[in-house]
Amino acid sequence: MPATGDGRAPGAADLPGAHDGAPVGHARTRPTATGPATATPPIPHPRSQPVRTAHGTRRPAHLTEVGNAPVAGDGPLDGSAAPLRLLVIEDDASDAQLIKAAVADSGTSIEIHWARGLEQATQLLAQSSPAGRRGRSRGGEFGCVLLDLASPADLPHPERGHHPAAPAGGASDGLEGLHELLRRAPHIPVVVLTDAAGAELGAAAVAAGAQDFLLKHETDGPLLARALRYAVERKRADESQRRLVEAELRGQENARLQRHLLPTPLLDGAGLSFTRRYRPGRRRALLGGDFYDAVRTDDGTVHVVIGDVCGHGPDEAALGVALRIAWRTLVFAGLTGETLLTTLQHVLEHERRSDEIFATLCMLVIEPGAATGLDSLGTGERARLYLAGHPAPLLLSRDQAPTTLPADFAGPALGLLPCHDGAAAWPAHEVELQPGWRLLLYTDGLIEGRVGAGSRRLGQDGLADLIADHQSAGLTRGRLVDSAIAEVEELNGGALTDDVAVLLLERNPVQLILG
Repeated sequence: MPATGDGRAPGAADLPGAHDGAPVGHARTRPTATGPATATPPIPHPRSQPVRTAHGTRRPAHLTEVGNAPVAGDGPLDGSAAPLRLLVIEDDASDAQLIKAAVADSGTSIEIHWARGLEQATQLLAQSSPAGRRGRSRGGEFGCVLLDLASPADLPHPERGHHPAAPAGGASDGLEGLHELLRRAPHIPVVVLTDAAGAELGAAAVAAGAQDFLLKHETDGPLLARALRYAVERKRADESQRRLVEAELRGQENARLQRHLLPTPLLDGAGLSFTRRYRPGRRRALLGGDFYDAVRTDDGTVHVVIGDVCGHGPDEAALGVALRIAWRTLVFAGLTGETLLTTLQHVLEHERRSDEIFATLCMLVIEPGAATGLDSLGTGERARLYLAGHPAPLLLSRDQAPTTLPADFAGPALGLLPCHDGAAAWPAHEVELQPGWRLLLYTDGLIEGRVGAGSRRLGQDGLADLIADHQSAGLTRGRLVDSAIAEVEELNGGALTDDVAVLLLERNPVQLILG
């Protein structure tokens, strides 16, 4: 809204005593007609001086009508807090003047802005919002709104949209202005004013979302200041409770996602020990897209998968759940190898929210052999390894250093290249598993941690050396995995940035052990 020549908005002169930047003090300190009035020229970014009386220093109150007039004063002299910026929505100039006098008598630092209706108030609220201020400090936001329920609601015409719903039965309930204000500024505390006969209306306003109500002719300065202060704190408490409830709901959603991302393996009769760990990254409490699974089919073949959907958040986690469930379903349907991975890529292409989303994956197929028997400990086994842009597993043994399985036949991550033109291919790599073998599968969050304060990453070689040290100390299964993750975090200087999923699969001739 354009300002007038003296720096005030149009209509500011309609309110008696509304001087640009002039502090409002106690009635005893106001200049009388016997003394000459001194006009103070406007100064860029002015700071008003408090009114000093025989009883000490009083905090100033300011009254500015809607517009872009400069605001004088910066609150208490000790700098402990900025003045409360109060937006008064009142169409009656005399009532606005009474509010001004009550604020002056309260001795509280309050900066008043006056709007004659909801449309003018909306303009001020938009200017003071974080988006409207374009990066300015939060000191420009309104701390509270004082709404006279008797003021016209200034509701938009139905053809302009956003018309609030009418009360049941079509009759007006006197709260249309409040409903519209709460719709336009849901995060600002609101105190409503009503007359002595409208106590029930004030209570209804509180039930509708206002923080408090006041009766006009029973409100003095201290009561007004206390009601405003309580309204601000009550709104703060309500917002904190709302955020807490939202966090609890997100936590419940995360728990449901986690149960589907990190399932119980179906390895009955496989003669394997299976240790799994998952650690969320430090950048969020939400799960990422890391997933794993392991199943044994009726022919005795063991299928293991670990994967990682790029990105973080609920969409990526949900996509990881879809891929894991699809993988298990395809395995039990008899698919394996490149046929399974091609079908899985089709699932990803249809489920992802954008073409930039991809997933890395490591799949291991351990063929049935005599090594599952109690009397065949000396027999080795064969496995097929499929890599789709994923780090190769570590092969551990009792008497040799850990080695990284070859990644010469690795194919692209799922979703990077189309399958129909043959560009995406995931050939198998044959692996010989000697008696007593152990395989460590993991997502890239484990090897992307930093080593020290520099830019050096742990990498696959660093992980192999770290696992060898822990093996030489006699650690196995869950203790081996936990100690390795703990040392990786220690080298990183804290929790890892990315999510980490780790699987340790080990041939065990006795009953299945889950770690």
